[in-house]
Order: sequence, then structure tokens, then C-alpha cells
Amino acid sequence: MKKYGLIGYPLKNTFSVNFFTTLFAELQLHHYQYSNYAIENIEDILDLIQDEKLSGFNVTIPYKQAIIPFLNTLDDSAKEVGAVNCVKINNNNEMIGFNTDVYGFQHSIQKMLKPWHQHALILGDGGASKAVEYAFKNLGITTTIVSRKPDAIISYSDIDKACIRSHQVIVNCTPVGMYPNTDECIDIPYDYLTDMHLVFDLIYLPEQTLFLNRAKHHGAVIKNGLEMLHLQAQKSWEIWNENK
Repeated sequence: MKKYGLIGYPLKNTFSVNFFTTLFAELQLHHYQYSNYAIENIEDILDLIQDEKLSGFNVTIPYKQAIIPFLNTLDDSAKEVGAVNCVKINNNNEMIGFNTDVYGFQHSIQKMLKPWHQHALILGDGGASKAVEYAFKNLGITTTIVSRKPDAIISYSDIDKACIRSHQVIVNCTPVGMYPNTDECIDIPYDYLTDMHLVFDLIYLPEQTLFLNRAKHHGAVIKNGLEMLHLQAQKSWEIWNENK
């Protein structure tokens, strides 16, 4: 049995098991298995890999940055972002970290961008926001990260009409509004959004968060994170199969 999986804690409403189980069935890879591995402490990762004999794994909250010290090397995007969501274990049992969130987000949003989409407001400063920032850098779009940290350049209370109007792309990289807390919403002045804005939420469950619903109400073009999730998973599969 060739095993892959998702590392995180807690693991709720995860997409990956269904995606890869379906993929393995379609490819008739009956000896392949993908499982959730909810570990309370990242220090347990090495024992898990050895016990399960994993060939590769994905990483989610809260370990996208904490996993790095356990890896042998990182690819360029993971180095730049400082976060890993895909790990390949090669034939020498070396663990190589990648960030396929960059690929997934970049290819999901790229086709929606218009010439006036030059500046992006990124809500949140975790591992996901760093991947989004790097993808925008690749696309030639400047970014501003909003954070609740005391040393933040911009806090949520600083977002006013001028800020909204000068950032034509807004991306939610926080878990606010994710199922089951669907009545929650990032507090920004939605009234200043227009049909020139593109608003993206990395959340995919629910399909349309309150954040997206309010943005759509004011004319913004909206998109959720489901396609990004599919793309990053497909990229993980490519990485695990490169130079096998």
C-alpha cells in the first residue's frame, strides 16, 4: 500500500481525502491510500511518517510553518513564502517542502484579473496570506497585508473608503466565516466596494461566505477557494510523481 495523507489539527471539513480517494479510483490505483492524520503536536510527525510509511503528505493549519524544521530542503516558493503545504519524501527518505497554495491561488485568480487590478488588500497574515502575497508578486500586483498584530502596517480599523478604493482586489486569508461559523464576517466597510472590485475568499465551505455575499451585494466580482483547492491538490499529485 502506498500511503499519502493530510497533517493538521484539528481536521474538520477537509477536502483532501475525498479528492485523492476519487483520483486514485479514477486512475485505478487500488494500492494507493490517502488519510487524515490529526496530530496534536508537530513533534509527532517523524514517528507518524515512519509508522505509516508515508510517501508524501499535505500540511494544513496549524503546521504550515511549524513543519519546516523537520524538512531536509525547501523549493523556491516555500522558501520565499516561509510556509509549506506539500511534502515529498524521496527515495533517500529526504523530505522536501513545497507550497502549492501559491500555484493554486495564482492560477485560480489570474484569469479573473482586469487591467485596473493593480493593488491587492490581503486580510490576515498567516501562512495562507504569505502564499497569496507571493502569487501576487508573480503577477506584478502590489499588496498590503492587514493584521491584528500590534506592529501591523495596517490594522482592520485602518480600512476606510480610501483604502478600499485604492485596492481593487481584496482577499480573505482568515478562517472567519468558515463552516460552522457561517454568520461571522470580516468587519470592513463593504459600502465602498464597486463593480471594479474583485473579492476572493480562500474559504470554500460554505460556497458563498457572508464576506462574499456582502461584497456581491455591492457589485463586486466574487470567487471562493474551491478551485484553488483543486489546483493545489493536483499540483501536489504532480510533485509526488515527479522523478519517482
